[in-house]
Amino acid sequence: MTEPPDVQHGVGVPDGVQRLWMPHRMAYIQGDGKPAAAPDGSGEQCPFCAIPAMSDEDGLVVARGEQVFAVLNLYPYNSGHLMVCPYRHVADYTELTADECAELADFTRRAMRALRESSSAQGFNIGMNQGSVAGAGIAAHLHQHVVPRWGGDTNFMPVVGRTKVLPQLLRDTRDLVAAAWPAD
Repeated sequence: MTEPPDVQHGVGVPDGVQRLWMPHRMAYIQGDGKPAAAPDGSGEQCPFCAIPAMSDEDGLVVARGEQVFAVLNLYPYNSGHLMVCPYRHVADYTELTADECAELADFTRRAMRALRESSSAQGFNIGMNQGSVAGAGIAAHLHQHVVPRWGGDTNFMPVVGRTKVLPQLLRDTRDLVAAAWPAD
């Protein structure tokens, strides 16, 4: 891969780092297509507030607890990409109650077990992006990502081909992970 013309012609200083230029990502960065928060702050337009009122199948909910629920990501990094969300519309991890925090941790543990059981996941990326500047697509409602990983699961299809290869329909994935969800 060659450096873009601005680096080749001296506008930038070559530093030996190859870059993939993806200007179409600017729309995402600027907020296009992200759900707007309700003007009154109630979270009515927040998908994480709307999902609990749906059936598990329609909302892609894998499991429900007292304080949090686990749901498949509509735009997964990998098959089985789950998010653990508090029912309460809260943006920051430090705003969680002790009970919410404990159940979020427990559901993360259960998600890992269910994904190992249902898809033989070999590893995980687990984390949350706090605030839109940190990459949160829905910054107003905290959610923890649980992304299953397998050896050799990365490729350039999403970057070069603007295509994500998922071997299974989300509803089928939800059914498998929900069936494997541990009781404790």
